Amino acid sequence: MHIATLDGLHVNYRIDGTPDGPPVVFSNSLATDLRLWDKIIPMLPQQCCYIRYDKRGHGLTDVTPGPYSMGMLVKDLESLLVHLRIQDAVVVGLSIGGMIAQGLAAKRLDLVRALVLSNTGAKIATRDIWAQRIETAKAGGMAALVDPTMQRWFSKNFQGTEEFHAWRNMFLQTSAEGYAACGAAIAGTDFITPTSALRLPVLGIAGNDDSATPPDLVRETANLVPGSKFELIRGSGHLSCVDAAEDYARIVTEFLSAIGHG
Repeated sequence: MHIATLDGLHVNYRIDGTPDGPPVVFSNSLATDLRLWDKIIPMLPQQCCYIRYDKRGHGLTDVTPGPYSMGMLVKDLESLLVHLRIQDAVVVGLSIGGMIAQGLAAKRLDLVRALVLSNTGAKIATRDIWAQRIETAKAGGMAALVDPTMQRWFSKNFQGTEEFHAWRNMFLQTSAEGYAACGAAIAGTDFITPTSALRLPVLGIAGNDDSATPPDLVRETANLVPGSKFELIRGSGHLSCVDAAEDYARIVTEFLSAIGHG
């Protein structure tokens, strides 16, 4: 466990692999923490430096009063990378983490060499949908959201596994305030124009059983950047690095190799 104090915010982060190797940075989905990547890290090339963190309102990072803006969440990651003296990183972002990755690349291209946009979009759902989820979180806590969210996130097959219950519990243990505050950031974000202006290697990854960010959304987002690649993982849901870890690690490894990062 490492804690970085960034403009008064205490951010929990972890480093794996080779500390002075080519950097790969991971940004998590809503209602998960840095353990989201536990399964794939050992499967990736160990000559890279793998940096993951808990975003504001999640895990062991501070929960500050909401609502948050996407600019705030992007600045948090920017500040962490500057603090760690990281440049030219491959940023792997899942769901809201993929939005943060797009925002960081648009703001600080010197920090970002390539993007993996996983189970995400330039715009996710609608303001009305997020307003409903935020109101539900505030009124009934995470328990009021967990079942419909698990149905969007995971296939029926994965919901029948023992591992599923750990992810359900992680969702329930997330701060409702942090969830609602980050939900407001998603609701206010449309990155179609800034992402269309990016010129860097991009890989999109989608799960065909993901109803939170369907494959077409991920493909359309990746295709905003000329020359991007796209991979669909069959039988996978919203957290593809969890329910299809071996396929996910292979796809990311091939991408790192193709761009000479590692």
